[in-house]
Amino acid sequence: MNPTSITVNNRSYRLPLTPTVVVCVDGCEQDYINQAIQAKAVPFLESLARRGTVLSGNCVMPSFTNPNNLSIVTGAPPSVHGICGNYFFDQEQQKEVLMNDAKYLRAPTVLAEMAVAGKKVAVVTAKDKLRSLLGHGLKGICFSAEKADQATVDQNGIDSLVAKTGRPVPSVYSADLSEFVFAAGVMLMRTERPDLMYLSTTDYVQHKAAPGTPAANAFYAMMDGYLAQLDEMGAVIAITADHGMNAKTDALGRPNIVFLQDVLDDAGEDGKEGRVLLPITDPYVVHHGALGSYATVYVSDAARIPAMAELIAATDGVEEVLTREQAAARFELPPDRIGDLVVLSHRLTVLGTSSDKHDLSGLTVPLRSHGGLSEQRVPLLFNRRLRQVSTRGLRNFDVLSLALNDLG
Repeated sequence: MNPTSITVNNRSYRLPLTPTVVVCVDGCEQDYINQAIQAKAVPFLESLARRGTVLSGNCVMPSFTNPNNLSIVTGAPPSVHGICGNYFFDQEQQKEVLMNDAKYLRAPTVLAEMAVAGKKVAVVTAKDKLRSLLGHGLKGICFSAEKADQATVDQNGIDSLVAKTGRPVPSVYSADLSEFVFAAGVMLMRTERPDLMYLSTTDYVQHKAAPGTPAANAFYAMMDGYLAQLDEMGAVIAITADHGMNAKTDALGRPNIVFLQDVLDDAGEDGKEGRVLLPITDPYVVHHGALGSYATVYVSDAARIPAMAELIAATDGVEEVLTREQAAARFELPPDRIGDLVVLSHRLTVLGTSSDKHDLSGLTVPLRSHGGLSEQRVPLLFNRRLRQVSTRGLRNFDVLSLALNDLG
């Protein structure tokens, strides 16, 4: 007898009977959609209030790309899957490294397990940094828009993507990178009709354009058109985000930055032995300068931790300072992959290391970024009505469960 559901990371998921598309819109502060609706730019998204389900929930902390995408596809917090940032201090190697290698993943994905259960699965991500993590263990289609021209059947389950989508490989710093993701998703639904498809975009536009601006509305209008096509093909569509986005500036549009390493170094003995690490760091820093609202501090002398925490907490722009144990418990993080201290900044402020370590020359518009508590609230949207289930305490990584188990 064929199974009708699978269990992954202690959660049950029904096997999809209708093609199901889960979309992670990178950096989707909810007001982007609201403003686009006001501008009459997104008829499909606007229609969800009448015929679908409109909810919201929290993303996981830190509110960065990698931990949230992996939470969405595992249905679990970082304490389970192990990915707690884009960048961390690897205790085994004793150096700071990117956390984009699948060896750092500690749990299976729902995507891979669906393929094991015999379902056709496809994954399209904007940046290649996520491809190996999202596609870990997956027997199916998995490729990035960034390197679409390099996709092969052996490595990615598909080839000739430029010809099949009719679009050239876009610049990684462009709205076109996300549009390639949606164009590929529509192409796959027409040609392969996967049972489950995961589409993950980039937040290049959201880092540069505030909600309601022409560039933002144009981006969401583009997305809306592709979603409408998927809807017309009969797909169940579930939309969420990995994190929100906020301006990080003063009243004149100048960046509000707390350079934490400078704070520690200038404090002399009170800051001695502290090293600041920024988990937002990845290969694509032009649009945010590796500045976010969450940082970790590694302290070589444990006796200095209380004094260092007190020093940082007294710094203008800092919202909270948590110990490793406090942060791991509150945010469900793997304690062995975070610093001795976790620092959160205020909504309009970002955290840096030293002022001479950040190149802000690429910031051609006022700084917008994420990582803190103020970027946690994200949409949960569906093109079907939700059955009567509790919507209290929802998080973005509930999206797969809701889409597969609870839609009428």
